[in-house]
Amino acid sequence: MQSKYFLASALWASLLSAQPVGMFDDHSDVGKVLHAGSVEFDAAKRTYTISGSGENMWAAADGFHYVWKKVSGDTSITADILFPSKAGNAHKKAVLMIRQSLDTDAAYVDAAVHNDGLTSLQSRDEKGGLTHEVGQANASAKRVRLEKRGDYFYLFLAKEGEDLHLAGGSMRLTLKEPFYVGIGVCSHDKDVVEKAEFSNVSLNTPVKSNKEPTLYSTLETVTITSTDRRVSLVVPGKIEAPNWTPDGAALIYNGGGQLKRIALTSGSKPETVDTGFASKINNDHGISPDGKLLAISDSTEEGKSVIYTLPIGGGTPKRITKSLPSYWHGWSPDGKTLTYCGQRDGKFDIYTISVDGGEETRITKGEGHNDGPEYSPDGKYIYFNSSRTGNMQVWRMKPDGSELEQITSGVENNWFPHISPDGLKMAFITYEKGVEGHPANKDVMLQVMTLADKKTKVVAKLFGGQGTMNVPSWAPNSLRLAFVSYQLLQ
Repeated sequence: MQSKYFLASALWASLLSAQPVGMFDDHSDVGKVLHAGSVEFDAAKRTYTISGSGENMWAAADGFHYVWKKVSGDTSITADILFPSKAGNAHKKAVLMIRQSLDTDAAYVDAAVHNDGLTSLQSRDEKGGLTHEVGQANASAKRVRLEKRGDYFYLFLAKEGEDLHLAGGSMRLTLKEPFYVGIGVCSHDKDVVEKAEFSNVSLNTPVKSNKEPTLYSTLETVTITSTDRRVSLVVPGKIEAPNWTPDGAALIYNGGGQLKRIALTSGSKPETVDTGFASKINNDHGISPDGKLLAISDSTEEGKSVIYTLPIGGGTPKRITKSLPSYWHGWSPDGKTLTYCGQRDGKFDIYTISVDGGEETRITKGEGHNDGPEYSPDGKYIYFNSSRTGNMQVWRMKPDGSELEQITSGVENNWFPHISPDGLKMAFITYEKGVEGHPANKDVMLQVMTLADKKTKVVAKLFGGQGTMNVPSWAPNSLRLAFVSYQLLQ
């Protein structure tokens, strides 16, 4: 009886100590702060002014002031955000947040508006884990929405005079119900207290519609060491398979049967690459080692995929493969040979052919499905994925097919190995157990393996698959990858 009385008393004490603020249940500092935070609610204007300290909201620990409500299920929180003063640290943050708990190292996702205009979708996948982000440079957002749909979290932005629109990218993690949703401020300077104003705040359950969902594509880059992501382009519809130009200044991708080129500078717009008659280009394309030629896989002439080459600046395609379908995947380091996947008599195998055309050479012999071949930078190996021992894994072999070696293992399915230009790392895409082929619109991971010790690192969890990273997509300096993520929204 005493223990029940104690628990009931503790519950009543907790309820009585709560400090409701507008639509929120309570507010508190999270993590280590030197100066207590506070919140003021103007009921007439429905504006929340939050004061917060804290060294940062990053890595494995956060320090900030949080105004929150406990909720369950799908949810969204929207607000206009303003810093009354532009003084202070460039990275002071005002956030919309969905958080597992009030622990300093809790799992969370937030939409973080920074003092310098950067707006990021940030997350910590698990308690005590590190923080990751999808950044929107120079977003200068006035109105922001953070939306949870199942295990995916989306960011919507609007500048002055704009309607809210999808910012691109998404974060995937699982939160146990109930969890905390709210607004917060971090000064990014442990000795300082900063303020942010949140107005026109709404907390809603996303409306489910009978309409067909819209597919959006987000062209992204990710830094391997930090796993920080940056958005280069968001478009409705499907784009796929970015290649990085040799100068590191642009990405080439396919969409709508065409090749597009976009410079990696803020505000750049895509430009169409002239590919002559080729108007049904798929996601198997890439740039020669000397940067002078493009290889494409196109079905305009034959109705099935054929490999062609053309000048990097555009021009008339030159047919390379006689047999079809053939799907380009890699150049030899000297630029004289192409390697590709071909389907012959119902079997998918690895082939090579001279860049000038002629007869193809079959390298694998029908042991399972063989796909995604790519030369190592030193030309000693061809890496590829194969289902020869069951589920799909990455293998490598000498260019003549000898010295076969399995590189990855496990119950998951690994596709499309890409070797970094320095030859030290391998990127690949991972599907969950039981997924057959490389379909679109699946939960996937981008992983990077250090080839010397075969240790792997997850650099992104996303909704994607086919089109995400089919072809070579390393930056020339081996520090970043380019890929496409997808968002399917009503």
